[in-house]
Amino acid sequence: DQRCVINVLNFRLQKSYLPVDAIIMAGGLGSRLKPMTNHTPKPLLKVGSKSIIDYNIDRLIAFGIDDFHISVRYLGEQIEHHIKKRELCGVNFNFVWEKEALGTLGGSKLIDHFNHDYILITNSDILTTLNYEEFFLDFMRNGADMSVVTIPYTVNVPYAVLETQKALVMGFREKPTYQYYCNGGIYLIKKHLLEFVPKRQFYNATDLMNLVIERNMKLISFPMQDYWL
Repeated sequence: DQRCVINVLNFRLQKSYLPVDAIIMAGGLGSRLKPMTNHTPKPLLKVGSKSIIDYNIDRLIAFGIDDFHISVRYLGEQIEHHIKKRELCGVNFNFVWEKEALGTLGGSKLIDHFNHDYILITNSDILTTLNYEEFFLDFMRNGADMSVVTIPYTVNVPYAVLETQKALVMGFREKPTYQYYCNGGIYLIKKHLLEFVPKRQFYNATDLMNLVIERNMKLISFPMQDYWL
């Protein structure tokens, strides 16, 4: 509005330009990967020649997300130093230090300011080719308050499964296949939902999901077919 260029977008180099702040939860102990995480935080462990957290950051940047809040605790100095050393032009990083474990969403109350009305929360140890633009557009199309990426999980039962009512067999299915959808650890919310997150308390994204359901707000699932690990 003051005739000043504030950004240049090259869509040969990026896939989209989403109006989203990203919160990356990177404060965990990485206990299941010990002893590899005794002196290196899990987000900095390498897959190939690249740290796990860099895969996340680079893919989010590719979709035009350039406002990051990274919650750190265990060996957080290494994470902060690693990201600052990359000197990513035009990308803003705000490091949030948790003095005690606050869960996957409790650290959001330590963030003073967001630039957008939509917040993406993601674990830092996920490897995925998720299309963040389609995730965002699905959120908007459905008028959602909160969306969670869900991962299909198939269970093949190798036996006939009986359908019973008390002791009476009503029927059976021969070697059925059941498909469930599991929490993928990536969430998109409207910013105002963070008002419900308590200060200085352990609070998970799943706690917010339950609250959204209880208050008859709109929580939706985004089943993904892309790579997720």
